[in-house]
Amino acid sequence: MFGVGFPELLVVLLIVLVVFGAGKLPEIGTGLGKALRGFKKGMAEPDEIDVTPQSSLHSQSTSDHKEDHKSPGAAGPSKETS
Repeated sequence: MFGVGFPELLVVLLIVLVVFGAGKLPEIGTGLGKALRGFKKGMAEPDEIDVTPQSSLHSQSTSDHKEDHKSPGAAGPSKETS
């Protein structure tokens, strides 16, 4: 397990005990347990797949762009020959 044995775990636990104090340990354990449960639950749920066809979204956006380019005479002066 990542080269972490029992003596290393005891040292880490001792450091956590000194830093946070004995009163905070139950709160830390509860929060860590909830986080791990949420992570496992999230990993067990199937991924949500977007079933919207991309071609319909793409064709709609390109038709919008075509309509923008159809406006006559909006870009510059008109050329009239006499």
